[in-house]
Amino acid sequence: MDARLSLITLGVNSISLSREFYEKGLGWNVSSASNENVVFLKTRGAVISLFGKQELAKDAQVDGQGSGFRDFALAHNVRTKEEVAEVLNQAEIAGGRIIKPAQDVFWGGHSGYFEDPDGFLWEIAWNPHFPLDENGNVQLP
Repeated sequence: MDARLSLITLGVNSISLSREFYEKGLGWNVSSASNENVVFLKTRGAVISLFGKQELAKDAQVDGQGSGFRDFALAHNVRTKEEVAEVLNQAEIAGGRIIKPAQDVFWGGHSGYFEDPDGFLWEIAWNPHFPLDENGNVQLP
């Protein structure tokens, strides 16, 4: 199996509210393949899709009643330390909730967290050990 992550689907309570948060609030581009049942967000990496939470659980044949910490966080790396606070501020203005303000962290970088309208955690991080290339992709050693 190739080491590849193609698409991340977030099970959301309201597709229209989540679309507005990501598209209008964060300024992300929505694919024309989107419709009232699913939204595809273009990123420089994997595609993010927004799909009804209950429909996603039904498709995966699991209970859709889970809540609380989801045992993962999504990450958006930035080029400079200062950008961390800027992106967190943009997310808050868009309706996200700041969970951890921008701060220096134990591994030598600078990061903070916000949650989107459905509680998905996003880490915004500047990592001097993993710089971004000209296309915005993380460069691992």
